[in-house]
Amino acid sequence: MENGEFYRVEKTKERMYGQEKLLVCGYAPEEQQEFLGLLKELGLDSIPVVFVEEGDDEVTLVELLKRDGGKGMGRPSSLRRAVIMSGFTQENLHLLISAYRKSGLPQQLWATLTPVSENWSIGFLLRELEKEAETIRRTQNK
Repeated sequence: MENGEFYRVEKTKERMYGQEKLLVCGYAPEEQQEFLGLLKELGLDSIPVVFVEEGDDEVTLVELLKRDGGKGMGRPSSLRRAVIMSGFTQENLHLLISAYRKSGLPQQLWATLTPVSENWSIGFLLRELEKEAETIRRTQNK
């Protein structure tokens, strides 16, 4: 969603906005290992992963993306469970989401970095994603 509008992500090799990195929120340490294992199975384990930590609510996405891969690993997080993809190809986005859904890991929110969202705090983004998810649930239940 950008500027309040949803758009369909195709399955091309086109790279989306930002440097290639994942921001992962709300995972217990043992789940972090499962997620990294999933990335390895998919051949995506070269992508740096930053685990967003307690107290990072007001840190912008652009600042979080400056952190080294592995930062926050092993630390629990009570933030809303989510993965924010930066610089992914559209093809890899579909690959990851599809494999995640089949993995048995708990449901979570998904987002891709945009020029607008990169300046948002992670807390603000998570609240917006939750609103989006609720709107979709209500629409599907009608």
